[in-house]
Amino acid sequence: MRLLARAFGPMFVLAGANHFINPRVYLRIMPPWLPAPKAMNLASGAAEIAGGAALMCRDPRVRRAGGWLSILTLVAVFPANIHMAGHPEEFPEVPGGAPALRARLPLQALFIAWAAAAMR
Repeated sequence: MRLLARAFGPMFVLAGANHFINPRVYLRIMPPWLPAPKAMNLASGAAEIAGGAALMCRDPRVRRAGGWLSILTLVAVFPANIHMAGHPEEFPEVPGGAPALRARLPLQALFIAWAAAAMR
């Protein structure tokens, strides 16, 4: 279980880096009503990198802060998941289509629980 919890930090760092490597992926899933999509993509990528890196730290205070940053980031990006689930026709390349996009919504809670476990 501890190994699984420790995997969250590196996974989140890689996910955050992907915001900079493949920004089009994230810009495409952003709800159109959100302002400054490019800035939001960069901010969420940076937050994922910072949170994931902090979760890999030995200092429990830093790890706790990284866990909270990761949880807040997961909450902040949730509108993109909702947008995708509400507009599956815009994302035909997602395997499983609309049911898979809807199934991703509760998975966000599992990612939050994973981040919380990683900060302990």
